[in-house]
Amino acid sequence: MKRIGMLTSGGDCQALNAAMRGVVKTLVHNEEEVEIYGFLDGYRGLIYGDYRMLTGKDFSGILTKGGTILGTSRTPFKTIKDPDENGLNKVEAMKHNYYKLNLDCLVILGGNGTHKTANLLREEGLNVVTLPKTIDNDLYGTDMTFGFQSAVDIATNCIDCIHTTAASHSRVFIVEVMGHKVGWLTLNAGMASGADIILIPEIPYDIKEIVAAVEKRKKNSHFTIIAVAEGAISKEDAKLSKKEYAKKLKDSPYPSVSYELADKISKLTGQEVRVTVPGHTQRGGSPCPYDRVFASRLGSEAANLILKGEYGFMVGYKDREIVKVPLEEVAGKLKCVSPDARIVKEAKMLGICFGDGK
Repeated sequence: MKRIGMLTSGGDCQALNAAMRGVVKTLVHNEEEVEIYGFLDGYRGLIYGDYRMLTGKDFSGILTKGGTILGTSRTPFKTIKDPDENGLNKVEAMKHNYYKLNLDCLVILGGNGTHKTANLLREEGLNVVTLPKTIDNDLYGTDMTFGFQSAVDIATNCIDCIHTTAASHSRVFIVEVMGHKVGWLTLNAGMASGADIILIPEIPYDIKEIVAAVEKRKKNSHFTIIAVAEGAISKEDAKLSKKEYAKKLKDSPYPSVSYELADKISKLTGQEVRVTVPGHTQRGGSPCPYDRVFASRLGSEAANLILKGEYGFMVGYKDREIVKVPLEEVAGKLKCVSPDARIVKEAKMLGICFGDGK
């Protein structure tokens, strides 16, 4: 009999339930008896022994359900080795609960921070298999993460809806898309919706280039759509130290970079500028069909690794194939958009401005 612990950690996204369902359905189909221990609210549940036994019925009907039936929370890796407020050693507590339940493996679904902790647990001797979730698609070692395509669909639909009102009023519209450190979501949603300007964290922008692009659009189309990642940064700010930039953000009168951009563009062009922030809607709702299939495939392959006793891997996606990636190759690395990436060059060939003058 296999005893499997399972948890979802970090920000939620679409297809977490679909991925867990894929793991459990495959295990049940191929193993005579399986016990599933679902830890609640991410690593917090593993630390404090907060779990519940799950059966096949718990995973029935959740393929199309967003969020996570186990709940989730953020447990920062940078503080994982620090005692909690009561002096509890969190790493030792997780190990204790793992061995107390006599688990064969932990299945952990999460993004970058989650994988750092998962790799730490592997180094501590626990059997771990992980699944790559994040709407940012910034997890190293995989071409795709589940949740990403669903978020692209939502962000794209938001920008699509802005087109008609922007055209009707001859306005500049800024749509702020999620993505603090990487721009995959903004890049894909912007291209899919026909945005005229796309600003991402990896390519610092020059406000003069943005204004020039808006003025050029004004001569022909009278409106402009700008897709802005929430972590987009100007060339001037990119030269600041992290400490200096953090202070600037703290002291800024603007709620986000999009509102600062809107103010500057309006003053420099005389055009009305509106900002739309879809926010957490990008994480919500049912997973799109692509994510349902993709997450199910990843879950099935994770179960296959467990059945074969192959631990210490993330189940990823490379060159259109499901692959296993050693956790030590994933933890602590970020998959960013290269300014020289082919997709960026192709977007520029389409006439999309990235604010860098290239």
